[in-house]
Amino acid sequence: MKLQTLAAACAALVTVSFASAALADDSITAKLQAPVAAKTKFIAGGAIFLCEGDTCIAQAPTSQTFAAATCKAIAKNAGAVQSFANARKSFEADKLDACNVAAGSNTQVAKR
Repeated sequence: MKLQTLAAACAALVTVSFASAALADDSITAKLQAPVAAKTKFIAGGAIFLCEGDTCIAQAPTSQTFAAATCKAIAKNAGAVQSFANARKSFEADKLDACNVAAGSNTQVAKR
């Protein structure tokens, strides 16, 4: 019985370790239209964003972080967002425009 419990505990630990490693590579990055004047740190979408220069990064995002509300919070805290992406996908220009307008940014995404 103890051996089965130990095996189950080890299996759970390995699963959690692999999940953590997978999420570590899934940071979320927002490129800003203009750099921030100083390093900025805030919480949005359940994650801590650190902004420096024209980049804001959330190293430990949650399942709620890659969302329109998060993009709006970034625009409100750091300025207009030029791109918002994780390792698998990125926001389209129309979503970025809505994000910047809804957050009160005066500028919209530059056309590519």
